[in-house]
Amino acid sequence: MDQKNEIDQLLDTVIREGGSDLHLSAGRHPTLRVSGVLLPLARQEVLTSKDLENFLELLLSKEAKERFLSEKEVDFSYSHNSGNRFRGSAYYQQSEICIALRLIQKNIRTLAELGLPTILETFSEKQQGFFLVVGPVGHGKSTTLAALIDLINTNRAEHIITIEDPIEYIYEQKKSIIDQREVRLDTKDFHTALISMFRQDVDVVLVGEMRGQETIATAVTAAETGHLVLSTLHTNNAAQTISRIIDSFPPSQQDQIRIQLANSLTGIFSQRLVPRVSGGLVPAYELLINNSAVSNLIRENRVHEINTVIETSSQEGMIDLNHCLADLVSRGEITVETAYQYSANPKMLQRLI
Repeated sequence: MDQKNEIDQLLDTVIREGGSDLHLSAGRHPTLRVSGVLLPLARQEVLTSKDLENFLELLLSKEAKERFLSEKEVDFSYSHNSGNRFRGSAYYQQSEICIALRLIQKNIRTLAELGLPTILETFSEKQQGFFLVVGPVGHGKSTTLAALIDLINTNRAEHIITIEDPIEYIYEQKKSIIDQREVRLDTKDFHTALISMFRQDVDVVLVGEMRGQETIATAVTAAETGHLVLSTLHTNNAAQTISRIIDSFPPSQQDQIRIQLANSLTGIFSQRLVPRVSGGLVPAYELLINNSAVSNLIRENRVHEINTVIETSSQEGMIDLNHCLADLVSRGEITVETAYQYSANPKMLQRLI
């Protein structure tokens, strides 16, 4: 079998088996991740170093291959013949090439199809502000943001720009104009693309990830000046997210960013995918909505009190992770043990189960 057929068949297997990721490395069988579990494809030959080199020739553009050779790692995207796309990362370990490929579904699912709360729709209706989807790597942040962008695209005539590394979901042009820019291919970096956005008559911007102080500062400024900014951070909850943003700035600038964040933040949605009793994964989540109480806590550097506001503000639409986990247990979606495993405050969870 030639290498092109081999890689396409492996990617076919990911799609057919409902997998999320494919891992390729020398000395191991190709390995899928399905519902969070790694499953070696034992019927496949153990991969060799030459196999990995050949796969890279097929998966990477000339420019990406040059960057991989010089930097020892590279992120990329790959369009499969099924119409699905894969987000890839190539890197070295012990001088051997490894490749991780994540499936990006061809069809953008709605919030309902993802099992997410309908209140998230209200954030797609905002004309300006800063909305973040946060959580661990691989827990559906990009998919949630794609659902929100597609909702805007369906309901509103806006100019939307996405800045990604690499581009993941490809959007069909509906009511909105959508320009998708890939870092290094279409723009130098996230910060440069955000600065340029101010001259491009943009209404909505999706920033694939908040990387670095400059990018965060420009995104917050854009949210203050009439743009709706959507992005992600690899943080565990709303309070940690706000602290991470503020702490990324030197002490002399932190008071200013607190004020800007207090004014521009619309909400923070924290999610993780947890094992479902019946198989597969189900989302558990927390939602912070920025109100006057939250704004004051941010300004006054009392971010540690935000968890209490979330716990006591369900009537305003806020969602506490423990209440979400307890609800999943009561509906038989997850086990009690799973709920405790994903809870950040087991003592509080114990009172709810």
